[in-house]
Amino acid sequence: MIIGIHGLENKPPLDEKMHWWKAAILEGLRRNCAVDQTELAFELVYWADLRYDRPVLAEENKEPYFPDAGSGTFPRQDPDEVQPINAALEQVYEGLDWVQAKTGVTPVDDVILKFRFDDLWHYQSETGFAQEVRKRLTERIKAASGQRLLLVAHSMGSIVAYDVLRMLERNSPSIHIDHFVTLGSPLGLAEVKLKIAEEHGSVRVPKNVGQWTNLADRRDVATVAGALAHDYAPHEGTGIRDVAVLNEYRRPNGEANHHKSYGYLRTPELSAIAMEFTTMCPVGT
Repeated sequence: MIIGIHGLENKPPLDEKMHWWKAAILEGLRRNCAVDQTELAFELVYWADLRYDRPVLAEENKEPYFPDAGSGTFPRQDPDEVQPINAALEQVYEGLDWVQAKTGVTPVDDVILKFRFDDLWHYQSETGFAQEVRKRLTERIKAASGQRLLLVAHSMGSIVAYDVLRMLERNSPSIHIDHFVTLGSPLGLAEVKLKIAEEHGSVRVPKNVGQWTNLADRRDVATVAGALAHDYAPHEGTGIRDVAVLNEYRRPNGEANHHKSYGYLRTPELSAIAMEFTTMCPVGT
């Protein structure tokens, strides 16, 4: 079973959003692994209705899923290629991150969270909302606990998933996630790490995770804090594998959005993980 949890902002209705996540994953499998299948053991944990009065209507949606117009394998990030703008931002943030972590005062993150990641701001400041979001993911994981589980979490969903995994460590130690995959994750932000340390006592890989892979496009503002492996201590040899990817999603008007879930879900790197999980082809193909 693959379980997904979406990220920030309002979304289309649950059935539509789940269909689009599956379609993006299947498109990646078809293009990257040459496997043409129509079914996928997949469920989406949906929480947008806890923050918004109604879902996004089709005519309002500026960032729908639609198949990419190209053919062949989606592009991979060249490990020798540097994204100059993001590299500079990461360097600046690294210095600010050190100051914020040492002092516990996070003015930079406060601005980022409140004005760019408003839902995450509310998640961290409203206990009732956080409890309801966590409850939905917890119940879904417990319901599927007899199966091998691949947990795919996008954006703010990665923070919710991390918190739930640490809670399950304490409350349901028999539950195990075979592979935890984070997409466009802000888990590296100083304020997020301070909140984790405050609630869970340490910033580390959860004990109930077999593997953790973090996929990040260096042009994605949510990943401005850089790689996660140096921030989250390994647990019994299980650390984070940070992988740079290219999220090539474009809106219908042609504008790029390097944070969009659909772009991450059809990258070759996510496809390889999904295919290895279902034992249909090896990682790296």
